[in-house]
Amino acid sequence: MKKKMLPFSSLHLQPPKRPLFVPSPDPLCLPPSKSLIFSPWIKPMATTTLSLRLQSSCPSSTTKANPKTQTPNPSSYDLKIALIGFGNYGQFLAKTLISQGHTVLAHSRSDHSLAAKSLGVSFFLDPHDLCERHPDVILLCTSIISTEEVLKSFPLQRLKRNTLFVDVLSVKEFAKNLLLDVLPNDFDIICSHPMFGPQSAKHGWDGLYFVYENVRIGNEENRASRCKTFLEIFEREGCKMVEMSCQEHDKYAAESQFLTHTIGRVLEMLKLESTPINTKGYESLLDLVENTSGDSFDLYYGLFMYNRNVLEMLDRLDLAFEDLRKQLFGRLHEVVRKQLFGNAESRKVLQENYSKGHLNGAAALSSRSESVRFQGSARTYEYEAGNSSCSDDSSKLKIAIVGFGNFGQFLAKTFVQQGHTVLAYSRANYSDVSQKLGVSYFSNADDLCEQHPEVVVLCTSILSTEKIIKSLPFQRLKRSTLFVDVLSVKEFPRNLFLQHLPPHFDILCTHPMFGPESGKNGWNQLAFVFDKVRIGSEGSRVSRCNKFLDIFAREGCRMVEMSCAEHDWHAAGSQFITHTMGRVLEKLGLESTPINTKGYETLLNLVENTAGDSFDLYYGLFMYNVNAMEQLERLDLAFESLKDQLFGRLHGVLRKQLFGSSENPQELSEEPSVAKFSQNSAALVSSSSDTLNAENN
Repeated sequence: MKKKMLPFSSLHLQPPKRPLFVPSPDPLCLPPSKSLIFSPWIKPMATTTLSLRLQSSCPSSTTKANPKTQTPNPSSYDLKIALIGFGNYGQFLAKTLISQGHTVLAHSRSDHSLAAKSLGVSFFLDPHDLCERHPDVILLCTSIISTEEVLKSFPLQRLKRNTLFVDVLSVKEFAKNLLLDVLPNDFDIICSHPMFGPQSAKHGWDGLYFVYENVRIGNEENRASRCKTFLEIFEREGCKMVEMSCQEHDKYAAESQFLTHTIGRVLEMLKLESTPINTKGYESLLDLVENTSGDSFDLYYGLFMYNRNVLEMLDRLDLAFEDLRKQLFGRLHEVVRKQLFGNAESRKVLQENYSKGHLNGAAALSSRSESVRFQGSARTYEYEAGNSSCSDDSSKLKIAIVGFGNFGQFLAKTFVQQGHTVLAYSRANYSDVSQKLGVSYFSNADDLCEQHPEVVVLCTSILSTEKIIKSLPFQRLKRSTLFVDVLSVKEFPRNLFLQHLPPHFDILCTHPMFGPESGKNGWNQLAFVFDKVRIGSEGSRVSRCNKFLDIFAREGCRMVEMSCAEHDWHAAGSQFITHTMGRVLEKLGLESTPINTKGYETLLNLVENTAGDSFDLYYGLFMYNVNAMEQLERLDLAFESLKDQLFGRLHGVLRKQLFGSSENPQELSEEPSVAKFSQNSAALVSSSSDTLNAENN
């Protein structure tokens, strides 16, 4: 049974005035009576995006047009900066600090002395030795989970009394409250979040966000100057400097950062792979998985545990996914009900078509290993300009487009540009549009067919395809006419063609993996998938098929020949998943924030690219691809598994607080949940195959 999340409000008691979390010797321990307490929401202060706008205690500064090309401010000076935590991120920051001429010291519980030496950093295993060097700035680069323990064990008494402390954690209210509670009042505090890391900033920091709040800066001029100098480190590298409250940061980060990591981790569980027919949207999802999978689960868990806004975001994501499922299955229920209680003849046709679809798709559903058999079967179609000269009239075709909506018009423009004769028929009146494009428009299908087109291209919606095919007057066409479809699913039209077209008609099933939006700047390197289902052996019919394919090859399309069954297998894992994620995110009403990450920009673009397509198109991908149901269930299992990981560890923390268990919550592994997901997914595939076999026997 699908587990439901607790309502957002039920996880919270009355919040304390401060702090967000009461400090405890255990970095993950919360007070027994207040383990799940979060502060109430307060309207965030206005965000200020400036290069270096300090609080009133700091002197004003002027924003440079391009800091990287300017001479450093004469008031700037080199800082002695101590990095506490010298793992990947600490070393990543150290490189830039050293390159700018600052003196860098480092301390970490693990021995990173060799790495420090190679970077020109002085490494100290004993924090007392480091503190006695009196650094100007202490830069906390610890994990969220260990920060409290590290800070409480740090020998603060050996530092200068006005030392500046800076954190770089991904959550800010927790860090702010912790620093205010633990540090003496005469220490300065900046809470910051460089919204990039070794992967996203491997080509530099230019244009990347650096968010900060000057929590407490002393009034003395030298302390204000030190604060300014530290912030200039990031400004000089070209960062977008954004000053905002810690509270406001966490509100935005729950949407941009936590949501991005959640989607990335869910998709990672699906083990997505590149396919021969990747769309741009699917490529962006693969990139998202790559960018988020490199971060540890502890980092992701920290975002969940220490940002009080994320429970609401997780709940909203859960509701959005459930709402989309209801839309799909509600419509499916309506169609099935109509078939069951409608006329017996239509019910029989549905059952026969559905059975045939399952027969053809059974191999793809049987197991993941079967897809390996598909990998080598996709073939690349080579276009040779010399064999298909556009100036040769013999290469011109008379093409009839049935269904002259946006996509039909989109294809017609290129057909006409290449010199082909184009006819069009549609139930709606597109005569004016046709005239502008140089297309002959027919409002009557009989009139169109009597023109004897060599090729009939079906550009109808998936849902109306069967009805349109049955209504066409085949007897008025030449007996060897080539029929082509451009639907997003392939086994369904293949079966329709084979069932309803006379046996002497040729059949070519295709899928241009682009549309008016993604192909507006040309078709170069965009995938065009095709399957020569039935092409007569006569030279003229083979030549006609090749001439039609050459239309797309001439435009630079990546021509991929594969079976309809293979296409639908890949499309369920790429195109259907892409559209599903886009529609789920669309329901969240995502908006750009002042601190967008690259991953969040990917999600915003995905929503924009999928929102333009009708729900009928998406429903068609679900209804007419036998693999889509499996992918939807796997996506559901992955999301549930991720929630199990998060709340399972949270339950462990609370259990330890209530019962004093000796278990270490940090040792609660996520592996069992992942294994559980893998087992459930395997069982689903096996169950799908068993069901297919039972239906077909």
